[in-house]
Amino acid sequence: MASYFIGLNRNKIGRTMDLSRAAERGQLMTLLASADVLVENFKTGSMEKWGLGYETLHERFPRLVHCRVSGFGADGPLGGLPGYDAAILALAGLMSVNGEAGGESLRVGLPVVDMVTGLNAALGIMFALNERARSGLGQFVEASLYDCGLSLLHPHAANWLLDGRTPTRSGNAHPNIYPYDTFATGTDPIFLAVGNDAQFANLCSLIGASELSTDPRFATNGQRSVNRPALKVLLENSLRTHDCTGLADKLMRAGDQDEPHPGNLPACAARPKESRWTVRAHFMSVRSPRHLQSPPPCRAWSDSGPSLVRREFRYGMRRGAAEFSMIFTSRGTA
Repeated sequence: MASYFIGLNRNKIGRTMDLSRAAERGQLMTLLASADVLVENFKTGSMEKWGLGYETLHERFPRLVHCRVSGFGADGPLGGLPGYDAAILALAGLMSVNGEAGGESLRVGLPVVDMVTGLNAALGIMFALNERARSGLGQFVEASLYDCGLSLLHPHAANWLLDGRTPTRSGNAHPNIYPYDTFATGTDPIFLAVGNDAQFANLCSLIGASELSTDPRFATNGQRSVNRPALKVLLENSLRTHDCTGLADKLMRAGDQDEPHPGNLPACAARPKESRWTVRAHFMSVRSPRHLQSPPPCRAWSDSGPSLVRREFRYGMRRGAAEFSMIFTSRGTA
């Protein structure tokens, strides 16, 4: 079995049905009788063709939440067309801002549109379930790849809408913040993510270049962004006296977000994780998302806590919230 398939279908129970056959549509109806949510990503119109559209299902199962994941939604000039992650990356403009400055557009190295669309669909489902708790009725939820792809264009869309700047590729550099880029050190490149003036002053002090933080050219983020070519040269002059890994650790502990580059998967997997669990808490109840003015009540736990949380996340929230059964149907294309 392919690792790609396993990664996508982990923790799921699979069942095959040919919904073009009446007998197997009957099997789906049997499953839906006890289901809270139906998620499908058939080409728009397929479910209706089989007599399984939202209106039909809602009449029979009024509490059912029906979620459709589609390429472009059902209406508009592209409505009903199938969609794929890479095609949406290009069409929604994400590839146009991804790549080296002056270079060719590049596909993002992971299916970010697919994943964000899935998260938005899950969020919509949660809202629908919350509403059902009050009204007793399910509803139709749709998340389209194209809409979700467009939603990812921050800050480029805001830059264009507010001042007419056409977004361009900037490599590793952030279009609005600096230094937020890859820099040479005495060993390997390092990625510096310096988000404000205080962090910039801290960085300059730690690398032995305090004079840069008082230089009028670099006093504010706006000035640093305008004068980024000069600042990069000056920073790298100081960074070349430092070892990348040691400097990254030093900066992280001082409060700056910096990372040796590149951070590949084996390196991430080898990184110690024990410290993450010391700040986790076990949520005992889940309140309505419309009233989350403060985090839900939680309690501390014993050393067995991490495995308990993994079980909770894997099998669903079991305390303070209803367990929901979900059915996923797919033909492999949105």
